Amino acid sequence: MKRVLKLSLIVAAILGLAFQSADAKKVKKGDALRLVYWNIQNGMWDGQDDNYNRFVDWVAAQKPDVCVWCEAQPIYKSGTADKLDDIDNWKKDEPLIAFWQEMAARYGHKYVFLGGHRDNYPQVITSKYPITEVARITGTEEIIVSHGAGWATIEKNGHKINIVTLHTWPQAYGFNVADREKSKAEHGGDYFRRTEMQYICEHTIGSVEGSENQMWMMMGDFNSRSRVDQDTYKHPDFTTAYLVHDYIIGNTPYFDVIHEMHPATFYTSTGGQSRIDFVYATKPLLDRVVKAEVHTDSYTKPVRDAKKISNFWHPSDHRPIIVDFDMKK
Repeated sequence: MKRVLKLSLIVAAILGLAFQSADAKKVKKGDALRLVYWNIQNGMWDGQDDNYNRFVDWVAAQKPDVCVWCEAQPIYKSGTADKLDDIDNWKKDEPLIAFWQEMAARYGHKYVFLGGHRDNYPQVITSKYPITEVARITGTEEIIVSHGAGWATIEKNGHKINIVTLHTWPQAYGFNVADREKSKAEHGGDYFRRTEMQYICEHTIGSVEGSENQMWMMMGDFNSRSRVDQDTYKHPDFTTAYLVHDYIIGNTPYFDVIHEMHPATFYTSTGGQSRIDFVYATKPLLDRVVKAEVHTDSYTKPVRDAKKISNFWHPSDHRPIIVDFDMKK
């Protein structure tokens, strides 16, 4: 047992070294804040067979202060597209929160926040620091936020940091439409995501006066491409594909952290060639970014399931984003 544990720690240490940098080491230990964001696909479907040991070892190796997980609810039996026997129980908040409290404790986080839980694809925040819940967002009868969203705060060195999580509608057709093919042809999915995005922003950063001078971050799986990556995508000038991020750029004080840190380079955030996962930050927080990257290593590199089960990948069909902040007073 000791030999197995020692090997696990060595592997974790090696994985962790992949993100070390000279810049990051310049930040004093007490001032550093590391965010790890990742869409872990179906509650880390890939991790059930080993009790999530590889996942926990990888997270622990990154030494995160805050983690945000998209698709944080287990749905399918590992290696299959069969729903879990107790899937109805997982749809309830209490079992899911208890699951993440236990999981987070394994990589050193004591605090857990569950975002708006409308369906099987919620977001979860875990943190070393106490989390204050502000809002769990699911929309209204007229405006649906399909996978829910969340707004919480933490404090670091006297700085209040607002954290907004989201995961927008993934389909090419609109939500709950009768004629999916007609909706696809009319870009219904793009318009629906745009509506979701406006609602989320208006009920988070847009609801606070002076938010442009405060510390805010917003992250998630946007299921949408951004115009800043036009050199890669080469879409027509007017395309509905950019509606979500056009809204953010034109109507909020957020900046795309990866683009700001790497303006000349495109990094896919999926197993294909698409950047649909983003971390946004307001200027007061952006100015404190030391390093930011879409992180790919021997564990996080998406590998298509050999049996071609649904659209499942190992360990996920997305790549994590890791951002280091200097939160000195």
